[in-house]
Amino acid sequence: MQVAADGGPAVELTDVSRRFGEVEAVRELSLRVAAGQTLALIGPSGCGKSTLLRLMNGLLTPDRGEVSFEGSALTAASSMEQRRRMGYVVQTGGLFPHLTAKDNVTLLARYLGFEPGKLEARLGELAELVRLPLDLLERFPGQLSGGQGQRVSLMRALMMDPSVLLLDEPLGSLDPMVRAALQEDLRELFGSLGKTVVLVTHDLAEARYLGERIVLMRGGEIVQDGTYEELIERPASEFVTEFVRAQRLMTDAGGTA
Repeated sequence: MQVAADGGPAVELTDVSRRFGEVEAVRELSLRVAAGQTLALIGPSGCGKSTLLRLMNGLLTPDRGEVSFEGSALTAASSMEQRRRMGYVVQTGGLFPHLTAKDNVTLLARYLGFEPGKLEARLGELAELVRLPLDLLERFPGQLSGGQGQRVSLMRALMMDPSVLLLDEPLGSLDPMVRAALQEDLRELFGSLGKTVVLVTHDLAEARYLGERIVLMRGGEIVQDGTYEELIERPASEFVTEFVRAQRLMTDAGGTA
């Protein structure tokens, strides 16, 4: 497991704000993610979860405040190099439709000049890790199921052996049975890799299953940060209580939040 050079957090945001026009998506937010920790970001739509994830990997720069990655400030000048040590998966997979799954996974590695033998060995390791048959890598994204496509996206995120994985609703578009199977595989994967993971989800049950720490957001701010049990037993506000109640009602009704 890789850790921050100074022994500090893998990712840290200090008094960060980010505005889009009149909307302040993230407001004076501070957050430390320890190396090797799995953290789930949860909250209603539009609360700033995805914006926060993009601030963490330098796809967005804050209007105010500072973001640091493994002890170094994440700036416009440094973000490209630092982003190579982060894996990023979005809800739709983000695969290039004109490239095969194999070419999607190896795109950055080929650009950086990896030797063919090293590429093939890494592909084999990753396919086994995410439980994907190697022959499927010759297909194009449109020829893959939703679950297969997300496994390919995960392989691409892991190709460069990043120290941090950032996952933005990676299972949100999948049907319940495929989603449940991938949840089990992700939980096992997180445990075996020992990497820092930040996962965005709308689903409290998924956050509980995959994350050892849960951060609940509302209106660009953190309203509670702790374990699932703390959210249930010691809610920080009425909003937390209502959010948990709404999630339980959705679960009882057989839906997903």
